[in-house]
Amino acid sequence: MVAAIEWLGAASFEHALYPAGPGATVLARALERANERMTPVVFADAPALRDGEALPDIVKRPTAVDPELTTGPSPQNIRTRPFADPNPALRTWAAERCTRHPITAMTAPVTLDRYWDEPRNASVVWCKRSANPPAAHQRHTCEWLKRRWHELYTGRYPMQSEPATLARLIAEG
Repeated sequence: MVAAIEWLGAASFEHALYPAGPGATVLARALERANERMTPVVFADAPALRDGEALPDIVKRPTAVDPELTTGPSPQNIRTRPFADPNPALRTWAAERCTRHPITAMTAPVTLDRYWDEPRNASVVWCKRSANPPAAHQRHTCEWLKRRWHELYTGRYPMQSEPATLARLIAEG
């Protein structure tokens, strides 16, 4: 990701939405290397890993299907948990396109040399109807960052049920 930023020659990014799942570990490392160019960061219902932590340390996924190389929710769970918010047609469409994550990206500890030690312009958005990451972890992230806290009454993916509100929070930083 940092190489892509440098290739594009981007002087800065106006906003970075911190992703969930293995994307969280990738973005954390990229932000660590290009912190001054990626601000503000919005943690929208996203796990914020510390150095040496892995996603299973924070996110509990009792329904995950764990084949040899990938992991993810069962097809039924996809329709009832992560994609429970949208209308039925959108839920079916999204569930049919949901792919599993590489097992190593979901289970390996992240290496972050200085990510949490650097000043960061950030917000944390907690989705009240989402089980993961837990509210305690989200509050702890906000305390680490000493930044803004927001709550949405949504499920796992707020961009599905509250896209305008989430877009406003991202724009506000």
